[in-house]
Amino acid sequence: MKTIVSYSTLDARARDIFRHIVESYMEHGDPVGSRTLSRNFDLSPATIRNVMADLEDLGLLEAPHISAGRLPSTQGLRYFVDGILEKGSLSTAEKRALEEEYKDSDSVPDMLDQASRILSGLSGSAGLVVAPKADKSIRHIEFVMLQPTRALVIIVPDDGMVENRIMQVPSGITPDILKQASNFLSERLYGKTFGEMRKTIKEEISLRRGELGDLMTKIVEEGLATQTGDGTLIVRGTSKLLDQGSINNLDRVRLLMEQLEAKETVSKLLDEAGQADGVKIFIGAENPVFGSSGHSLIITPYTNGSGNFVGAIGVIGPTRLDYAKIIPSVSFMAEMITRNIRKISQG
Repeated sequence: MKTIVSYSTLDARARDIFRHIVESYMEHGDPVGSRTLSRNFDLSPATIRNVMADLEDLGLLEAPHISAGRLPSTQGLRYFVDGILEKGSLSTAEKRALEEEYKDSDSVPDMLDQASRILSGLSGSAGLVVAPKADKSIRHIEFVMLQPTRALVIIVPDDGMVENRIMQVPSGITPDILKQASNFLSERLYGKTFGEMRKTIKEEISLRRGELGDLMTKIVEEGLATQTGDGTLIVRGTSKLLDQGSINNLDRVRLLMEQLEAKETVSKLLDEAGQADGVKIFIGAENPVFGSSGHSLIITPYTNGSGNFVGAIGVIGPTRLDYAKIIPSVSFMAEMITRNIRKISQG
């Protein structure tokens, strides 16, 4: 198995060649060969081929089909984003341009739709915004055994509109464990929303995993993943993901469309963003929500007037996204949404 290298493993020449391959791939999407590279370096094609072979052995490059050229692997793109890419921040002029394009709105749906459209246009890919439909304060949550591997989750919000969910449970779960999990979550969620308490409870169960036991921990985690309401997912710019010259890419986009429409997608995205302190970057197969389609996801949370997690905003597209441009743009867009939400809440 190939293991990801540390940032200090590559010498200056290998880093320069690797950087050039990645940047060329991000711009054109095509494999890069040694002869092409030799035009940019004072090195022979044979020398460059040797360096490329070493990069491939390290798992940073891969050969598509029978092409003589090389592409960065998912592992290589991760290495590039974490260790070589200069993410920086938006300039004052760039921020002003985004602020002029984004207009504050008293309508949250309009505000989110506008944000996803702007990110789509800026990235040349699909912009997405995800938010819970109604993250209500919780009065009580209870788990009831239905079958050996299925349980009913009864959620009682403060508004009294009881919601029921069916969830799968691991074998070995007993009614007593379900009762303990019910009490654990009810005590901590009382008067709070899932969004407000998700991160705090996850930290507690991580620290107390040995005390709580694996089975109860699993039930608490599954219960915490439950969301009141169905949630809202706004995606704009999916047509930009289509590359008419690649049948394989079309198949991937079709798979992505199916994943975007899946019922559990909203809760997965909210869960990932809710655990983030800033922008999270998932490249290709690393992606916990859309990994099987091979797309990258850049996502960050936005908050309400009280500073509590509300939802997430981001970009989804091919692995050759312009990470340096998109990462700070997504972050700033989240800041503008948060600012707008605070204005609305303050009347």
